[in-house]
Formats: sequence, structure tokens, C-alpha cells
Amino acid sequence: MNNGKIFIFSAPSGSGKSTIINHLLSKGYNLEFSISATSRAPRGTEKNGVEYYFLSPEEFRQKISNDEFIEYEEVYQDCFYGTLKSEVQRIADNGNNIVLDIDVKGATNVKKMFGEKALSIFIAPPSIEALRERLVNRKTDTPEAIEKRVAKASYEMTFAKNFDVVIVNDNLDTAQKNAEEVTNQFLAK
Repeated sequence: MNNGKIFIFSAPSGSGKSTIINHLLSKGYNLEFSISATSRAPRGTEKNGVEYYFLSPEEFRQKISNDEFIEYEEVYQDCFYGTLKSEVQRIADNGNNIVLDIDVKGATNVKKMFGEKALSIFIAPPSIEALRERLVNRKTDTPEAIEKRVAKASYEMTFAKNFDVVIVNDNLDTAQKNAEEVTNQFLAK
């Protein structure tokens, strides 16, 4: 399907995954972020083709039936997220390596699909309690939403063993250096 290597990132919310991905994207590694598709409505200033490809639930289902996704998930009724084959191909055609930011199930499936062409990286918080503290300090969620995220994180942590690499983000500088080392090693293969 493509010539680029695939970097698959997954993590519980609040683990620092986006910060680490953005750090790697700024380092000149010939990496390009794959924009996911979703059937949810844009939030705030989000724009189609920038943060996500926004599709209606019907459009999303049509693309599923046309086999246009390498992975997708219906998070709850009519709310889909997925990675379009065309997006991965577009990045590879540009001569870049692909960075995916997807959930643990999607990450596991994409790794199986691409094998040695893909590196799966799980960004873990130092502990569930540290994660709860980070989410509280963000001040973006209600206490109920935080508890939902913490419960989901506990579940997601059980998938860490399925990943090629686990980076524990207890110190951001160290986690970013570890991510750079892993990236360098995989690109050198």
C-alpha cells in the first residue's frame, strides 16, 4: 500500500502523547501526521482537513462499506473515528513516514496489518494516580469526566504489553529523548 514506515502512537488521555508526537514532528524526521476521520461535529475552531476529516455518520458508514479505512472504531452510537487508507497513501506518496495517533484497539490491528513496517509505541503515565492528578490540573474536565477518563485509562493500560515500545512519561524531557531514540532506531532499519 505504501513505502513509508508507520509510527503508531497510543496512550490514555493525559499521558503526554500529543506533546511527544509534536516534539518528534518538529525534529525533521521526515514524519507526517495522519489526520483521522470522525463523524463527530467540529469543536471550537477545528477545520475539516486540519484537525480531522469531518464526515456525517452516513458518509463514514459508506466509506466503511467501500473498505476505505485501515482501522476505525464506533466509540458510541454514530460517533466514529478512523484512519483513511487515502490519507496514509497521500503521506507515503509525499515521501514521508506516517504518524498515527489512534486508540489501543486500532493500534493493535494496524500493527498486525503492517507488521515490521510499523512501530507501535505506547505512552504510559507513571501511574493511574499521577494521570488523575494531571487531568485535574488541566482544568478542562468535570470530576465525572475525569473519573471516566481514569477508568478508561486503567483499561487502556492493559494493552501496553501488545506494543513494540512502552515509554513511561514521568519526566517529559526524558520521555521525549526516549521517543527520539526509538524513532532513530526504527528509521535506521
